[in-house]
This record gives sequence, C-alpha cells and structure tokens, in this order.
Amino acid sequence: MAAYGIPETDISRVMRVDPKTLRKHYREELDLGESKANAQVAGFLFSAAKNGNVTAQIFWLKTRARWKEPAAEHKHLGSLGTYDMTKLSDADLARLESILAPVADAGTDSGGRGSA
Repeated sequence: MAAYGIPETDISRVMRVDPKTLRKHYREELDLGESKANAQVAGFLFSAAKNGNVTAQIFWLKTRARWKEPAAEHKHLGSLGTYDMTKLSDADLARLESILAPVADAGTDSGGRGSA
C-alpha cells in the first residue's frame, strides 16, 4: 500500500494496528515501497522503449535525456502597417464609429475610465 502512495494512517486502519506499531514493524516497507514501485514501473517503461514503443521512447527522451520539441514558429498574417484615416469619407467614419463604439463602451467602468 505504501508503494501506491497510501498514507500510513490509512494503512494502519486497514491492517487494524496502531500507526506506531505499523512503523515499528514495517519501517523498511513504508520507506522503500514507493521507490521499489517506481523502479519497477521505470523498468517496464525502459523495456517498452527498447522494444519499439514510440510513446515510451519519446517520454523517456523528454524526461531522462532532457530532449524537448523546438518552439513553434509564430507568423503574423495581418497587416503591420498603418492606415491613413484621412482618406475615409464622413459616411465611412460614421459607420466605423457605430461599429467601434460598443467595443469602446465595454472597456470602461462606471467612472468612464478604462478597465485595465
């Protein structure tokens, strides 16, 4: 049970012994249970990786050999330039204002200040 991470108090309740009695008679099992379980699972992982399990190989290399995937390259697809608003007609400006006004109002609190 210690190998599975079950707390000593719960183990003692299952075994119907006082926690002090459990520690007195099973100290080594309590101390080494988790390490032995991890070693056994690591052995299975290693065997799986050696036998061609690609998932096990990737996991092993990322955790044990510190391999990592390269950072994703981000490309901006939009325009980075500026737009000359003086070229818009009054009608176009009014249309933009009606579209952007609700967005601008959503970003202000009751005092008229920005939310950020």
